[in-house]
Amino acid sequence: MSRRADSVAARTNKTDAGANGAGRRRLVIVESPTKARKIAPYLGGGYVVESSVGHIRDLPRGAADVPAKYKGEAWARLGVNVDQDFEPLYVVSPDKKAKVTELKSLLKDADELFLATDPDREGEAIAWHLLETLKPKVPVRRMVFHEVTEQAIRAAAADTRELDADLVDAQETRRILDRLYGYEVSPVLWKKVMPKLSAGRVQSVATRIIVQRERERMQFKSASYWDIAATMDAGADATPRAFPARLIAVEGARLATGRDFGADGELKASAKDVRVLAEADANRLAEALRNQDFKVTSVEEKPYTRRPYAPFMTSTLQQEAGRKLGLSSEATMRTAQRLYENGYITYMRTDSTTLSETALTAARNQATDLYGSEYVSPSPRQYTRKVKNSQEAHEAIRPAGEVFRTPGQVAGELRNEEFRLYEMIWQRTIASQMADAKGTTMSVRIVGKATTGEECTFSASGRTITFAGFLKAYVEAVDSESGGEADDKQSRLPRLVKDQELTATALSPDGHNTNPPPRYNEPSLVSKLEELGIGRPSTYASIIKTIQDRGYVWKKGSALVPSWVAFAVVALLERHFERLVDYDFTAAMEDELDRIASGDEQRTTWLSRFYFGGDQGVDGSIGRIGGLKKLVGTGVEDIDAREINSIPMFTDAEGRTVYVRVGRYGPYLEREVDGKSQRANLPDDLPPDELTAEIAEERFATPQEGRPLGTDPVSGHEIVAKEGRFGPYVTEVLPEPEEPADGKKTSKAAKLKPRTGSLFKSMSIESVTLDDALKLLSLPRVVGKDPESGEEITAQNGRYGPYLKKGTDSRSLETESQIFDITLDEALKIYSQPKQRGRRGAAKPPLKELGDDPVSGKPMVVKDGRFGPYVTDGEYNATLRKTDSIEELTADRAAELLADKRAKGPAPKKKAPAKKPAAAKAPAKKAPAKRTTAAKK
Repeated sequence: MSRRADSVAARTNKTDAGANGAGRRRLVIVESPTKARKIAPYLGGGYVVESSVGHIRDLPRGAADVPAKYKGEAWARLGVNVDQDFEPLYVVSPDKKAKVTELKSLLKDADELFLATDPDREGEAIAWHLLETLKPKVPVRRMVFHEVTEQAIRAAAADTRELDADLVDAQETRRILDRLYGYEVSPVLWKKVMPKLSAGRVQSVATRIIVQRERERMQFKSASYWDIAATMDAGADATPRAFPARLIAVEGARLATGRDFGADGELKASAKDVRVLAEADANRLAEALRNQDFKVTSVEEKPYTRRPYAPFMTSTLQQEAGRKLGLSSEATMRTAQRLYENGYITYMRTDSTTLSETALTAARNQATDLYGSEYVSPSPRQYTRKVKNSQEAHEAIRPAGEVFRTPGQVAGELRNEEFRLYEMIWQRTIASQMADAKGTTMSVRIVGKATTGEECTFSASGRTITFAGFLKAYVEAVDSESGGEADDKQSRLPRLVKDQELTATALSPDGHNTNPPPRYNEPSLVSKLEELGIGRPSTYASIIKTIQDRGYVWKKGSALVPSWVAFAVVALLERHFERLVDYDFTAAMEDELDRIASGDEQRTTWLSRFYFGGDQGVDGSIGRIGGLKKLVGTGVEDIDAREINSIPMFTDAEGRTVYVRVGRYGPYLEREVDGKSQRANLPDDLPPDELTAEIAEERFATPQEGRPLGTDPVSGHEIVAKEGRFGPYVTEVLPEPEEPADGKKTSKAAKLKPRTGSLFKSMSIESVTLDDALKLLSLPRVVGKDPESGEEITAQNGRYGPYLKKGTDSRSLETESQIFDITLDEALKIYSQPKQRGRRGAAKPPLKELGDDPVSGKPMVVKDGRFGPYVTDGEYNATLRKTDSIEELTADRAAELLADKRAKGPAPKKKAPAKKPAAAKAPAKKAPAKRTTAAKK
């Protein structure tokens, strides 16, 4: 038995003093205040429900959190005593000390303690931490439920269990493992790449996946091929009369399609017998086939059957919400959490696709009522799956309760994004118990002989759905970039028979180019992580958020683009710590951690093997190659930082290699010219695969020292125009300061800083003049003083455009030229008007229209606001990110920005400052309010 098991047994194996005894007072602790408010009325009298507001303690976040008595220990920086069975050092976070005091106070008046945290490893660990921190002297019960309904809550309170020590061990092992990984590997990144970077067991692998896809795009060479698109006429009696067909073979030789080419633009070895049709040949054949007769040579018709989709689990919910609703993984899980805690859906962190008997009955009854018995499956459908690294499963994500509430019944209770997510979950659950969709597919071959004597074969295919079945209730979204086709899409062909004669009413040569593999978006990355067995679906949302927050990945539209820093970090890990980012070994590690959860592996033994090395585990595992400590403790000084931070891109016209270097202040271009280094800045928003030799030459043409514009006649300083990470600007070149007579170096704070000014949108480095630059450097311009207040009014250019400033009152200007032209009278007139949100004056037309928002159904438009361009549907405004351009903004990206904004909820209202008491007399102390069901009416 592990220490955790001993601890759990000691604290939970109390004498039962009668769980159902009258007059007993029970304290129930959950994680969330929302959940506490929801379940309190269900439990009846005698229960006090309080929340812990998440974890109450964790490993130290930094040196300041480490208690004084441990600060001198060698392991203190880790927060884990690696020499004593990997015993973790837990501390109550400062912001939770008041909560712990409150819970201890409530526990004093309780006869029993019910730990009702979430029904997974994380929830089990929170319950154990509460047990260890509160040290109850009363019986302790573990209360588990998967939906927040009255029946489920009452049943959970009546049928409790002990804490699961194996689950606690499994969660604690993961936490310690992640701490050891991060704290041992991250310092290597600080030394060899740049400070403040972080490595993570799953986040580093996820970053590698995204970097690898960008590498594939960078190395990709497009190939071109041609065919002919035809419109065939089946005669006046056919329905439909006209249908499309495409040339697939000439003289029996199959024509090449996109799948026949490799990433190098050449035909694959398996496609050596195909014919690549050139543009000239396509034009020639199209002309030679005009007015020729065509004949059907084969008709193949098959029955079509499509089974319903399984109910949602965590990963498929995130993917479908991303595709169908435009929600990020984080927004999806945040919204699902609210639906669960408020009793609308079952627990949303699960790898199970099964439904309980109650849910099966509810879904089948509702499907029958809504669509009729013929649309319901003859027998209940259960969806079982062999899940690699499955989380302890309970049930699929579905509507809560014994009878599902329809979307119409909950519409008035939910926010827009909550309603759309609930509707999708409800539809998917109902559809899972419906009948198969049925139809027919038809494949036709058509042959015509060109005037040149060449036999040309065309193909046409169609699909007709004769019985919609489950498609009446739900159709899964598809990824259009990967060529997906919706399950309810139909393409009808007329009834055709062999040897039937046809005519071609149109023959159009059609050119194609192969495309690089699409970048990952959030849904496709979640799918890839699950396919590889890396991490947990319940953690995917936080992983994707982390790699963006850490600057490893940014979004262009909905696509995930790796930064140059990510390239350097992944290169270092691949070359020197390969096992740490190996897909198979990372997945194998999940299998080993699952053995701890099932009680088949001992926690300390596994951690010791991982950290110090050992003979167990799969071949080539971290343990078998000496352990993590040895891996990061040897050879680090031999890592060539310059090599790691240098990404060779291409050679220029002179055969010189152009590199992207990752420096401490950002990425830049470099090449060697006549034995000297030539450098150029790189913009932050240029995706790596879009960096071309032409762009590099443009950057090199603007030297880092800037384009000289002339000399400021007042200061005598040289004025230059430069390209910076955040755009073009002008600045002055200050002379080097003289060294002080005492020999001491001048501090940075004491050194003069050069004046700088961002170029207006109408300016460029190539065209800006000295006069323009001197005007920009003169800002802010004093317009005059307000005669009433005496405050100075200035005109200046800011991050979000031109504006006036008077004290703390800022007003937007319409154009950049107004900064230099506006008079005091005009400025006073602006200030005499009520302050408006956004730009002054009449409403401007939108900058771009994007169609209807999938959540609100209202039109989405891009407008120009005080803080820059933003997208709005009339209800929510979402500022465009720095990587979003108005020109390239898509409807999907706009919907995603609005969905993220909605998921965050309304901004909290500012509290008015507390009024000081009139007298010095201290107010009487009040006992803290307690949430009891008796107080609820």
